[in-house]
Amino acid sequence: MSQAHLSTDLEELLSQGDARGISIGRLLQALGDRGFGLLFIILSLPSALPVPAPGYSTPFGIIITILALQLMAGRRTPWLPKWATEKWIRRNLAETLIGAGAGFFRRVEHLIKPRWEFVLARGGQFFAGILIIIMAALMIVPIPLTNTAPAMVIFVIGVAMVEDDGLGMLLSCVLALLAVLLYLAVFAAIGYFGLQGWDELKEIFTSG
Repeated sequence: MSQAHLSTDLEELLSQGDARGISIGRLLQALGDRGFGLLFIILSLPSALPVPAPGYSTPFGIIITILALQLMAGRRTPWLPKWATEKWIRRNLAETLIGAGAGFFRRVEHLIKPRWEFVLARGGQFFAGILIIIMAALMIVPIPLTNTAPAMVIFVIGVAMVEDDGLGMLLSCVLALLAVLLYLAVFAAIGYFGLQGWDELKEIFTSG
């Protein structure tokens, strides 16, 4: 599957639904047996990209964890409980994600391709599941300005799975390490300066 096809899949999936948007259950039905990769991409996008999408990190992080456990168990077709399938992506956010996601793939299409498929073998998928669970847990932590990093890791893993790109999967491991270091630095800052100090630091990064 080429990146052009991946962009098309993303657009087709997120364009379904109605004026309210699209439910996770509808996405699950549309995906069929195409695997977990596209779901990881879509569910991580609201937090991975610099778009305003409050309220999605926690529920989507939990859903991503459920999917990662299935990936580790070797399940071939994604399954989600009823409460998860009833979660919605608002229409305006879906349209924003289509534009942002398509733009991303256009910029990196020459970098992503099938290679080093052995990295994505059964053992690699089990490890990817562990990595996704760790990143999803960090994504859920309610600290402003931090959930982008772990969500991006999950996004890259999803792309690597869809494109059979073992090198991309290895890159996600490096990004995961950086995300963990970021959270350790944030926790250290909060422990040393307190929440007020973190609020002041956040103001510095978001002002101007």
